[in-house]
Amino acid sequence: MADPARAQRLAKRISTIVASAIASEIKDPRLAYVTVTDTRVTNDLHDATIYYTVMGASLDEEPDYEAAAAGLAKATGVLRSKVGAGTGVRFTPTLRFVLDTVPDTARQMEELVARARARDEMVARQAAQAKPAGDPDPYRSTDDDPTDDDPTDDSDDSADGGTDE
Repeated sequence: MADPARAQRLAKRISTIVASAIASEIKDPRLAYVTVTDTRVTNDLHDATIYYTVMGASLDEEPDYEAAAAGLAKATGVLRSKVGAGTGVRFTPTLRFVLDTVPDTARQMEELVARARARDEMVARQAAQAKPAGDPDPYRSTDDDPTDDDPTDDSDDSADGGTDE
């Protein structure tokens, strides 16, 4: 079992090798818009999972995920041999490609946050124009009321010493 730091270094090296091979050495047109986003290597250094994204040819075009996956499946052997030559480890890890959904999830989260902000602004505008229901001061103070005839109030008894004789 290798230490996790060595596995991270190997993952970074594999990511660099695979990305440069896809960009310059493999001539498959299905891989033209593939970008390697992350690589994870198991602690025993035998398996590597490579996460990738696919961009469209333009902003309006939807990416072709199936063609990119097929292109990567076809190029796995060549990429593994390049990883073996580039890393110099005793056992070349098997490569597994997984479509990275983090950018799509991030885009969806940004849309949800934008909708929530718009609703908050709408509520704030409605709250600024709102008037309270009922009296402006719903809590009446007994000190302000001149017609206070409270029989339990003993404030008049304090002037004569507090005794009833």
